[in-house]
Amino acid sequence: MSLSADRNTPMKDGGIIPVPVATNVKIYAGSLVAANASGYATPGAVATTLTYLGRAEEQVDNTGGANGDKTINIRRKKVFKWKNHGADAVTQAELGQTCYIVDDETVAKTDGTDTRSVAGKVVGVDSDGVWVEG
Repeated sequence: MSLSADRNTPMKDGGIIPVPVATNVKIYAGSLVAANASGYATPGAVATTLTYLGRAEEQVDNTGGANGDKTINIRRKKVFKWKNHGADAVTQAELGQTCYIVDDETVAKTDGTDTRSVAGKVVGVDSDGVWVEG
């Protein structure tokens, strides 16, 4: 049904979002965080079922815990500098192209023969890392 009067529509700032943490993982502050196939926060890793979320704003240790026992704040909608994978390095030629998650601090040029999930778009390459927009 269409509105016939003003509406106070609820809103959240999507810059930092709380995400329930996956079972038995520890996520370090400043690390690359992804959602696993079940939608729980997990450190970046080589896997095809991860969805890039952003950067951990805090350390959360859910070692021994079940899915969702703890929550972590993730910063999104920013450009973060991650380490460049030496054996599969992102170069200036990849500017504007997709790069892929290797671990919780590293991205690579390729999907590693269909073994890595998408991190985001390359927006800059420095000698000490890759700027990624997620």
